[in-house]
Amino acid sequence: MILGIDTSCDDTGVGLVALPAGGRAEVRANRIWSQVVHARYGGVMPELASREHVERIDAVMQDALAEAGAGVGDIGAVAATAGPGLVGALLVGLMYGKGLAQGLGVPFYAAHHLEGHIFAAASEAELEAPYLALVVSGGHTHLFDVAAAGEYRLIGATRDDAAGEAFDKIARLAGLGYPGGPAISEAARRGDPKGVAFKEPMLGQAGYDFSFSGLKTAALLAHRAGASGEDLAASFQAVAVKHLLKVTRRAAADLGRRTVVVSGGVAANAALREAFGASGLQAVFPSQGLNTDNGAMIALAGAAAMRAGRPPSRLDAGAAAYVPLANVDG
Repeated sequence: MILGIDTSCDDTGVGLVALPAGGRAEVRANRIWSQVVHARYGGVMPELASREHVERIDAVMQDALAEAGAGVGDIGAVAATAGPGLVGALLVGLMYGKGLAQGLGVPFYAAHHLEGHIFAAASEAELEAPYLALVVSGGHTHLFDVAAAGEYRLIGATRDDAAGEAFDKIARLAGLGYPGGPAISEAARRGDPKGVAFKEPMLGQAGYDFSFSGLKTAALLAHRAGASGEDLAASFQAVAVKHLLKVTRRAAADLGRRTVVVSGGVAANAALREAFGASGLQAVFPSQGLNTDNGAMIALAGAAAMRAGRPPSRLDAGAAAYVPLANVDG
């Protein structure tokens, strides 16, 4: 049984994954405490996030053990996010995980947050390279080519705002609430996806980058011109999904990839899932509950590291706000 911890931002996540010999890792528990204190600010306040992690992490771990029907003695390894993320928040989970592993005498793995998002999809299907991995969340919009297991080549990324960040900002602009992803998805059902004439970003580019800042500016102008919040939501969602899919399909065609893992908080968006499902690509999404930041995805990343024969991390491993996942040039 592998315990996974993620405190990279404003969710305290603890998950438990069973790793049977020769079988696919199975999620036994996934408990998340989502902090609500940040809603009044329209974004995450790092110091408040760190304090809430300290207050909640032990209770969240006990809830995860209860959900799995396990005790502390059943834990055979511990994985915790070391980066990227908010350093103060990361340190809470990282130090908690290292202390637990040391006390139990079990291996400890410092996990990469983005690799956790990618391996969240391992709950749904066995991930066999080669494939593309699109990570779309509040802090990340990255497209990786995974030619072999454990080899990540960054082929595209946002040039400005992350996709989820744009969802949050446009939702706040339109008065739809926070977090923006669910708010826009709900409002879009009542709006006209052609109600606001957004221009698709990065038209004519040769690479695989993304951009969302222009959509944010266009939304501001449309809002000032009197566009309804529902039409803004529907039109923005439509063009954002089209942009993400178009770039990913072009990369898949150029590189000869058929499978694409789509993960991160924005991967919970129903319109995005529907578009990728009808794209002709073999799109693999994490199960619901594993899209946003969570501990089970970190446990799944730890399971993959163990299966690949990676050595455990040193107990002096530190937290870092920015840690590139790419380990292959190109």
